[in-house]
Amino acid sequence: MSEQIVPTKGNLLSVKKTLALSRSGFELLDRKRNILIREMMSLIDRANKLQGKIDTAYEEAYSALQRANITLGMVKELSQTVPVENGLNIAYRSVMGVEIPMVSLQSEEAQLPFGLVSTNILLDRTYLKFDEVKKLTAELAEVENSVYRLAYAVKKTQKRANALKNIMIPRFEQTVKVITEALEEKDREDFSRMKIIKRQKNNRTA
Repeated sequence: MSEQIVPTKGNLLSVKKTLALSRSGFELLDRKRNILIREMMSLIDRANKLQGKIDTAYEEAYSALQRANITLGMVKELSQTVPVENGLNIAYRSVMGVEIPMVSLQSEEAQLPFGLVSTNILLDRTYLKFDEVKKLTAELAEVENSVYRLAYAVKKTQKRANALKNIMIPRFEQTVKVITEALEEKDREDFSRMKIIKRQKNNRTA
């Protein structure tokens, strides 16, 4: 870059301004990366806790289903009376420009979809357990998707910050150094030339 720029005071000021903007940009990117990492680590902790809950919920739900099958026979036909979930909503929030999903289910009390004559309390418990699994799965999907988006944003931000820190800023610093040295050399040459001219004038008038 320094080889392509004419060493003038105007160009020196321009490169210094660009260098200052690059340093400011790096600081902003570094701050953004740190905020994104903190948010991501918080969500990872939440995901780990949710994973433990959902593992337990699945285990309890399938255990309840086994007991219901033992007392009622296979409950496949009864399971088909369970309505399709239409209460799933997705909104978004922004974290440093990264769109993070917010998944929610309508918080209505679970209504048993089958009658009391052909079922028993074990099947009711099975339904409620799987309803809990459904809610936890929606929450976990939100968290895991958010972690994925944040991780991608961190990687992208880190790449841009590294480009500024390791390539652009050193290049601008080198350009400033080269132009400054060229201007200083030119000033020395001009000063020497003026001394010679002054000496020659003095010799003529002597």
